[in-house]
Amino acid sequence: MSEVNSPPRVGGWTRFVTARPRLALLAALVLTALAVFAGSGVADRMGSGGFEDPTAESTYATEALEREFPASQPNLLLLVDSGRASVDAPAVAAEARRLGERLAAEKGVTGVGSYWQTGSPALRAEDGRQALIAARIEGDEKAAAEVLERIAPDYRGAHGPVKVSVGGPVAVQHEMTTIIQEDLLRAELIALPVTLVLLVMVFGSAIAALLPLGVGIVAILGTNAVLRGITEFADVSVFAQNLTTALGLGLAIDYALFIVRRFREELAAGAEVREAVGSTLRTAGRTVLFSALTVAVSLAAMMVFPQYFLRSFAYAGIAVVLLAAAAALILLPAALMLLGHRVNALDLRLLLRRGRDKRADKHADKHLPSGEPGESGVSGRSGESDAGWARVAALVMRRAPLFAFATVIGLVLLGLPFLGVKFGTPDDRQLPSTAESHVVQQQIRDGFPGSPAGGLEVIAEAPGSAGSAPAPAAYAEYRDRIAALPGVLRVDGPVTSGTSAYFTVQPEGEAVGEGAQKLVHELRDTPAPFETSVTGRAAVLEDSKSAIADRLPLALGIIVVATLLLVFLLTGSVLIPLQAVLLNALSLTAMFGAVVWVFQDGNLSGLLSFTSTGDIETTLPVLMFCIAFGLSMDYGVFLLSRIKEEYDRTGKHEHSVRFGLQRTGGLITAAAVILAVVMVGIGTSRVTNTKMLGLGIALAVLMDAMVVRSLLVPSVMKLMGASTWWAPGPVRRFHERFGLSEGEIPQPAPQRPDRRSDADPEPAARGKVKA
Repeated sequence: MSEVNSPPRVGGWTRFVTARPRLALLAALVLTALAVFAGSGVADRMGSGGFEDPTAESTYATEALEREFPASQPNLLLLVDSGRASVDAPAVAAEARRLGERLAAEKGVTGVGSYWQTGSPALRAEDGRQALIAARIEGDEKAAAEVLERIAPDYRGAHGPVKVSVGGPVAVQHEMTTIIQEDLLRAELIALPVTLVLLVMVFGSAIAALLPLGVGIVAILGTNAVLRGITEFADVSVFAQNLTTALGLGLAIDYALFIVRRFREELAAGAEVREAVGSTLRTAGRTVLFSALTVAVSLAAMMVFPQYFLRSFAYAGIAVVLLAAAAALILLPAALMLLGHRVNALDLRLLLRRGRDKRADKHADKHLPSGEPGESGVSGRSGESDAGWARVAALVMRRAPLFAFATVIGLVLLGLPFLGVKFGTPDDRQLPSTAESHVVQQQIRDGFPGSPAGGLEVIAEAPGSAGSAPAPAAYAEYRDRIAALPGVLRVDGPVTSGTSAYFTVQPEGEAVGEGAQKLVHELRDTPAPFETSVTGRAAVLEDSKSAIADRLPLALGIIVVATLLLVFLLTGSVLIPLQAVLLNALSLTAMFGAVVWVFQDGNLSGLLSFTSTGDIETTLPVLMFCIAFGLSMDYGVFLLSRIKEEYDRTGKHEHSVRFGLQRTGGLITAAAVILAVVMVGIGTSRVTNTKMLGLGIALAVLMDAMVVRSLLVPSVMKLMGASTWWAPGPVRRFHERFGLSEGEIPQPAPQRPDRRSDADPEPAARGKVKA
C-alpha cells in the first residue's frame, strides 16, 4: 500500500495531515480552549419554545393580542391557596388583593387581574379553596425568564393566611430550561465513564480507547461555540444541546472507531506508521467523509421548516457532524502519527487474564497476542469474532428469503402502532410531576371550571382602510354567529380597545382535541364584517401541522436525492442507493411504533417516570426521522464501503457481502451500542420530549445495527445477486470519472465467474477507483 501509487489528491491530503502532527495538535488545543470560552453560557441564551410557525395566523393573532390586550394572554399565574378557609374570607381576600397590587407594580409585568378583582368564576376553584392571580411578563423568552427569576422568590411560599405557588407558561419554560441543563450534565456524567469502559472493551488498549473520547469532546465544545454565535442572530432551542452531546460523542466515536481500527490493521499487516496513516485515510477516512455528508444532509433538511425548534437541531447537528468528521480526519491522524505502535499500549485486558491457568493463557494468546488489534472492532479476539460474524453471514445468505421476509414483516408489525398517532402541543406535563409549574397547572386542570388555558381567541380588527371601530351591533351579530357553531361551549366578549376587539371561545371537550381543531377551521371560515384571526392551543397545533405537512415533501426530497447521489458516488450502482433508502426507512418503524405505544398510549409510564398526554408533539417525529435516518446511513456507509472495496478487489458478489459483514459487523455493533448508551443517558432526562428523543433514537440505532445491517441488508443483497452492482453505461462511465471508492484496489486477475451467484454482468466496472 505505497503512497506512491495513491491518487495525488489523496497523497496530498495525507501529507497535509501528517507533515506537522505536533503543530496540528497544538493548534487544536488552542482552538478548543477558545471554544470553551466562546461557548460558555450558551444555554442561558437559548429558548425552550419554537414549536410554532412564526408566519402562521395563530402567531399573528397571539402577537396582536399581546400588543392590544396584554391581560388576555397571561403567561404568569399565581395559585393562591387559602387552606381550609374560603378564598372569599376577608383576611384571604385582603392578602390576595395586596399581592395583586404588588405584582402590578413590578417592572416588566402588565395585565394583572385576579379573581378578587374581576370575580370571574373561571379564576376560582370549584371547592372555593384556591383562586388565581394572572399577569403577563413582557418581552421575549429570555427577558421574561429574567423577570421571573427576579420576582418569583418574593411571591412563592406563605403570605399570612395564604400559600402561593408560581405557574403559567413562562414558569413552565423556565423550569424546563433549568431541568434540561441539569439533566444534560447528569447524562454526560453517566455516558462518559460507561463509554470509556466500552471503548476499552472494544480496543483493549487504554490509549486507543481515549482517542475517540478526545475527538468527541472537541466536537461538542466546538459546537457549543458555534451555537453561541448563532444565538446572536437566530433563536436556538435549549433542546439542541442534548443533540450536541449525543451526536458529538456518538459520531466522533463511530468515526474514530473506524479509523483507529483500520490503522491498527495496517500496523498489524506490517506497514510503517506513515504508510498506515495514509492507507487509513484513503480507505476509512473516505468512508468517514461520506458518512458525515449523509448525516449532515439528513439534519440539514430540517432547515426547510419554519419552527425554530427544528431549525435549532439543524444548526447543532450540522456543526457537530462536520466538527466530528474534521477532528477524526485531521486531529486523529496527527495523534496516530505521534503514537505509532504505542496506540496499542496499556492493554487492560491483561488484568482480566490474570488468575487464569497457563493453558487458558496459551489458548487465548493463540488467538490474540498482547496488543494485537481486533479485526472486528468488538473485542481483541479477532479470529474468534471474525469467525462468528462469518458464520452469521453464511447463515443469513444461505437462508436469505426467510431472513428477508421475516425481518421485513417483523419491522412492519413493530411500526403498526404509529398508524394511531395523535399530534398535540407541548405543555407542563413534559415536566416531572413534582415540578412546581406542573403541580400548579395540574391543580388548575383538576379543580377549576372549564379549561382556563384551553380557549380559542378570535381577534377582530377593523379593515386597514377603515378609520373607526366596527359598530357594537356588528360585534353582537358575529358573536351570535360563532356561538351557534357546533362544538362551542360558550363565547365570552367582546373586549374592545380602539379599533380592535377579541372574543374567547370555549370549545367542548379537550383543549386540543379533534373537536377543538375542527372548530378552528370553522371559526376561520365564518364570515365577519371585519378582519378576524384565530389563536389558542388548538389553532397553534393546526398551523404547526399545516406548516410541517407543506414542507415535509421538500425535506424528504432533499434527504432522498442527496442520499441516492452520495451512495451512488460511493458504489457506482443505481440499485444499491435505492436499497439503502428503502431499508433505512424500514429500520425506523420500530422507533415510531414504540414512541406511540409508550409515550402516547402511556405504556411503561410508571417505569420510565413520565406523564402521558395522550399525544405526540408535532415536530418530534420529523426530528427523530432526520436524526435516525442519518445515523442509519452512517452504519450503511460503513458496511457498503467495505463490501464495495472487496468487490472491486475480487469481483465476487457473495464473497464480498460475506466479507463486508464479517469485517464490519462487530464494528457497527460496537459503535451502535456505544451510541445507544449515550442516547439512553439523554433518555434519563426528566423532560418527556427529551426522554422520548433519547430512548427512541437508541432503539432505532440498535435495530438498524443488529437487525437491518446484520440480517436484512445481506439477505437482500443475496437475493439481488450480482445485479446489485448494475448501472447503465453512461451512468457507469460518470462514476468511473467522478465516483469515489474505498481503497486503492488493483485490477483483479481474470477468473471464471461463479455461475451460481458471483457472476458479474459489468466486469468492466470492477477495479476502477477514483480519489
